[in-house]
Amino acid sequence: MAPKFGTSGLRGLVSELEPDLISQYIQAFVLACPIGTAIFVGRDLRPSSPRIAANVIAAARAMGCDVVDCGALPTPALARVAMADGAAAVMVTGSHIPADRNGLKFYLPTGEITKADETTILHKLGASAPPAPHPGTVTKNLSAEAEYTARYLHAFGAGALSGLRLGVYQHSSVGRDLLSQTLEALGATTVALARSEGFVPVDTEAVPAETRTDLTAWAKAHNLDAVLSTDGDADRPLMTDGSGKVIAGDVLGVLTAQALGAEVVCTPVSSNSMVQQLFSPRAVHLTRVGSPYVIAAMERVLAEDPHARVVGFEANGGFLLGFQADAASGPLDALMTRDAFLPLLAPLVAARKQQRTLAQICEALPQRVTATDRLENMPSEAGLAFLSHLTQNAKAREHFLSPLGAEVAVDLTDGLRISLEMNRIVHLRPSGNAPEFRVYVEATSETEVRNLLDRTLRMVKIGLANN
Repeated sequence: MAPKFGTSGLRGLVSELEPDLISQYIQAFVLACPIGTAIFVGRDLRPSSPRIAANVIAAARAMGCDVVDCGALPTPALARVAMADGAAAVMVTGSHIPADRNGLKFYLPTGEITKADETTILHKLGASAPPAPHPGTVTKNLSAEAEYTARYLHAFGAGALSGLRLGVYQHSSVGRDLLSQTLEALGATTVALARSEGFVPVDTEAVPAETRTDLTAWAKAHNLDAVLSTDGDADRPLMTDGSGKVIAGDVLGVLTAQALGAEVVCTPVSSNSMVQQLFSPRAVHLTRVGSPYVIAAMERVLAEDPHARVVGFEANGGFLLGFQADAASGPLDALMTRDAFLPLLAPLVAARKQQRTLAQICEALPQRVTATDRLENMPSEAGLAFLSHLTQNAKAREHFLSPLGAEVAVDLTDGLRISLEMNRIVHLRPSGNAPEFRVYVEATSETEVRNLLDRTLRMVKIGLANN
């Protein structure tokens, strides 16, 4: 499958992300979008990223653009420093997908590109460009990570996490060292866990059973208050409570929104429906899956009310802050791109302030439990055909759902989201980032939701095979 734009950025096989193709996309980006003062370039730790970043830098310079090389750093740290400089940015990352794939995330001086920007970039692919009078310059930025940590230190204060013992599941996240440094700057004691020199694809939205077992074992063995981690480019969080139980990303989103005093929430339809119980119906804007859609919804809210206390988050936990919040120790500036550190830190700080554990503050929320998993190596065409069959054929849908329960309502915002009797939800959609088919479920208990997920996955496998 040729590289293409998905729910967040351009993705494709490393073997297809050749220098010429990279050059074409960078040229199209420069022709289609405002670049501002320069193009800031960052990368994650997968083996192909240094080469692809070098290709990006060379292509940008050939277009006459000045380049700021930020090296390996979290995506939100790159976006933040570029926007502060009035510059565009390109992050080389495949996020959570395996190392045989990689990609590019594009940022304007104002933030993430939109779906409309993606279309404009695609229209400019292959277009001729006037020769640059001279190559752009290239400089290095060595302060972006320190500035990113300072954001949280100023907001939460040096002692905000004092007394906490926190494990950091390091694997191959580009933010692994910075996360430990940030936690320690806030007063916590950290324990490094499972650092890997090879790339480990960690999907914070679909944590496999073996990883959950490891998280539980680490929490017990090291007497931890929580285990924290992120995905490969550190824009999606992963956190457990003190028992090692994973706290879902959209639950972290709800806790963070509450801690920051948000009044309006924009989130994909795949997120935990508890948000609709905690905020008034008019204050919740449900979107398609993907940060560009969340950002578009946030921008519409801010266009109507520039002072709106609006936030966004996804089921994967990535959190977007649309206003300057008053945090525990000082102001926290807006950052309307997916961030992993904030939804890790804000719930910990809130729990510490309330003298409660993470488990206790989670128990105070409406008990709606979600789970998600995916079928890998599933061509998008097959997933779309199966979904279309269910969507357009009520009898086929009834037959598919018969082991799960009767249909109550259908939502086609993104994929097929079916509300069932007994307050259960099944949501099916092909991934926009990889050849995967996603299954989301929601119920009222852990046991029920795991059973619902397992049964739905088995049925989807059969349905895809027979379609």
